[in-house]
Amino acid sequence: MPKITVTIAILFLFSFSAFSQKTNLSGVLTDGSEKKPIYNSVVALLTPKDSILYKFTRSDKEGKFNLKNVIAGNYILMTAHSQYADYVDAITVEEGEKKMGTIALMSKINALREVIIKTGSIRIKGDTTSYRASDFKVDANANVEELLKKLPGIQVDKNGVIKAMGETVEKVLVDGEEFFGDDPGMAVKNLRADAVKEVQVFDKKSDQAEFTGIDDGDRKKTINLKLKEDKKKGYFGKIDAANGPLTSIDSRYNINSMLSSFKGKRKLSAFLLNGNTGQDGLGWQDSEKFGGREDNVSMSMDDDGNVNYEWTGGNTDDEPYVDTQNGFIKNTNAGLQYSNKWNDKQTLNLAPKYNKQIYTNNNSRITQTQVGETQLNENKSTISNVNRSNFKLNATYDVKLDSVNSIKFTAKTNFYSTDSDEFTNGQTTGDNGLLKNKQQKTFTTKSDKESLFASILYKHKFAKARRTFSVNSSWNTLNTNANNFLKSSNESYDGGVFSSKDDVDQNKIGEKTNQNLALNVAYTEPIGKKFALQFAHQITYNSGESNYLTYDYSDVTGKYDLVVNSLSNEFKQTITTNKPNIKLSYNSKKINYSFGSGFGFTSFDLQDQTLNKEYKRNYTNFFPAANFSYKYKSNSNLRINYQGATKQPTIDQLQPLRNNQDFFNQIIGNPDLKQSFTNSVSIFSSSYSILTESHFYQSISLRTTSNLISYNKDIDPESAKTITKPINTNGNFSGNFYFGYGFKIKKLDLNINLNPSVSYNKSVLSINNIINDSKTLISGFSMYLNKSKEKKYDISLSNNFSNNRNTTSLNDEIKSFNTNNFSLDVGVYFREKWKLSTDYNLFSRQKTVDFQTNLTNQLWNARLQRTFKSDEFTAYIMVRDILNQNIGIKRYVYENTVSEEQNDRLKRYAMIGFTWNFKNKGETAKK
Repeated sequence: MPKITVTIAILFLFSFSAFSQKTNLSGVLTDGSEKKPIYNSVVALLTPKDSILYKFTRSDKEGKFNLKNVIAGNYILMTAHSQYADYVDAITVEEGEKKMGTIALMSKINALREVIIKTGSIRIKGDTTSYRASDFKVDANANVEELLKKLPGIQVDKNGVIKAMGETVEKVLVDGEEFFGDDPGMAVKNLRADAVKEVQVFDKKSDQAEFTGIDDGDRKKTINLKLKEDKKKGYFGKIDAANGPLTSIDSRYNINSMLSSFKGKRKLSAFLLNGNTGQDGLGWQDSEKFGGREDNVSMSMDDDGNVNYEWTGGNTDDEPYVDTQNGFIKNTNAGLQYSNKWNDKQTLNLAPKYNKQIYTNNNSRITQTQVGETQLNENKSTISNVNRSNFKLNATYDVKLDSVNSIKFTAKTNFYSTDSDEFTNGQTTGDNGLLKNKQQKTFTTKSDKESLFASILYKHKFAKARRTFSVNSSWNTLNTNANNFLKSSNESYDGGVFSSKDDVDQNKIGEKTNQNLALNVAYTEPIGKKFALQFAHQITYNSGESNYLTYDYSDVTGKYDLVVNSLSNEFKQTITTNKPNIKLSYNSKKINYSFGSGFGFTSFDLQDQTLNKEYKRNYTNFFPAANFSYKYKSNSNLRINYQGATKQPTIDQLQPLRNNQDFFNQIIGNPDLKQSFTNSVSIFSSSYSILTESHFYQSISLRTTSNLISYNKDIDPESAKTITKPINTNGNFSGNFYFGYGFKIKKLDLNINLNPSVSYNKSVLSINNIINDSKTLISGFSMYLNKSKEKKYDISLSNNFSNNRNTTSLNDEIKSFNTNNFSLDVGVYFREKWKLSTDYNLFSRQKTVDFQTNLTNQLWNARLQRTFKSDEFTAYIMVRDILNQNIGIKRYVYENTVSEEQNDRLKRYAMIGFTWNFKNKGETAKK
């Protein structure tokens, strides 16, 4: 009887095996340093659930191994050899032959501690930190943004800004490719977290640097989302719709939908977002491109301890500034993403996007400005209405012409239209309370902008290894047409008594074109196994034309037909730079570095066509650069970067045109501006321990700028009228230190992250042509704790404290205030299908000498949901701002100014919603 039972069992197993999907698993083992085959190494497959041995074999004399008749599924691949470190990798075996390729093993003699373990939650390889997504638990239907919040070293603030190891993430890729252009928010807010296999964080080099292997200093903090293989077949997506339960009282609504389809190497995604709760609009990157805020900012901190930037002068094309975290927004956002690859030689990526926003906001600001012994107090309120839209198209086409030649075409377009009106009511008093001036103003804007970009990158590899040649050429242009109307009533007072009045009724027409051509040629020559030289030459040509005409209203004709010569100007600029460059690089397994320098020969040709004046000047600059990286042990590295770079003044800063949009705060350009030069050094170190599950990273950056383009403010303390003009200053310096330490208390299953930070900024300011210093020290400490149990609970606790301290050489007074944000986020599951989640924030702002109000408010949100049909459907009800205390307050301390502003905020509302998360049924069945 036992024999019969055994026989039946064997036949059953045989029949099961015969009907199961089987495949062959093969690969080659080599020595990581000597590249020779490894003989007689054990290669085993283990089951991941209980680590039981499933199959094993040994490598032959050529290092090859072949595991036959492997049933499709998930396994742990492990190698074992007496002279080499173990290699462990989590793999998925699918139907059809699977080739592992070459696996490089590490000698135990050379590196006893460098055991390659790829099954840890985090691993560091070179400059890349990788997180295995499945080890960080989120809700079944959570998006990638919720996943990122769980990853050590990554922070996502309430505005959606992502920071990795203290640096702002500028790009989010999906499987190494751009997803809906260069907007980081699109992928993290709309892709499902359960579709992601791995999250990689690294500093993305330029295409040319990646090809040559020699760092050019052009880096962007980047996140790459590697999708699971089963998510690259068929389709998946979601539809989420929510609405206020009482439309007569609460008319809030959101409709979010996303669909992704995969067929072979073709990927197609589409999304549509529509709502009025302030969801995704144009991000910081877009406002930077079109708002002209890049050169005219001063660092400060908001009420929650976050670093902000305050505009301090210059001409911003009269474009209204929209802060999507304040005010009320109706938003429509739609887009397509198409990518495909043919024969592994041609790759096409297309991403058209459309965005429309209707925005309203009430802003009130109190500003205190110190001028010598006098303090000016400005109280201003502004009502804004903005209707804007833009259409963007990003396209790349990459072709491998043959094994040694490739060419990449990139094109980007952006068509942007704005209609807005602003009504401002303000007054300024002295420190004795006597009125200085009073203003009422209406400003309407109609502007159209067109941004075009195109580039071609040609790459060639010679027969000799690491000998390369590349040519990168680019062209971009920005065209602006604006038609604005300014009506203002401006009253001046002497000793608190009315003295004069100036009424302005003008039509302002502006046309501006700016284009840039660049050509960069690079050749690399190896000089040994580890050294290489790069010879490069860059030519840039920048041309700009700015025509502004201002017309007064005529009572006689009833039209705007009287030209105001003092407010009209036609200006042209041409800036040409030649920059030869030589660089030496060294590349080894643990140490990589490069250093070299370029010489820049720059010529300015500026023409004031209105005044018939020409300004010419020439500059010679030295552009040193150095990069060093050291992988001092497994999962640990150190990077040091230094770069010297120039920055040209913009045409707005150069054009001697007076901007009288604010009668008592006028701005004028300066054609005598020089280019600035910045020296910057950054040091970054990171390490991760797999055994203790702890991570540790530090970042230090120092920056000094000569001939910095800042501003002189001529302030009349009697009339409180200010004329701002860009000038060059020296002695500007900034430094930042960011520290992160995360660890896990295993007995409590508690994750802890600690993040102290310090930033210091010394800026040189000029008040009434007298040079002064402004020093700002911002220090902070944040703590984050998380404990979770799948389908049971998820609890997060955090606290973010910061101190802003500012001093100027104008007086001995120290401006200092503290802010603190305590946050609690709790999710509790009931019977696996029900979940109650709530988050609570307590914002505290210290009262100061200037602002005697100790502002404290609480923000409490809650959501109850129920999932159906294997989490495919979700019904929910949510309430935002239960206590009705959401306020938009910011405080600034910068240079000789202290300011506090308040904005409209969307307060308490409730919504009932339904979500359908769908995926390919055929793929689910196969799985």
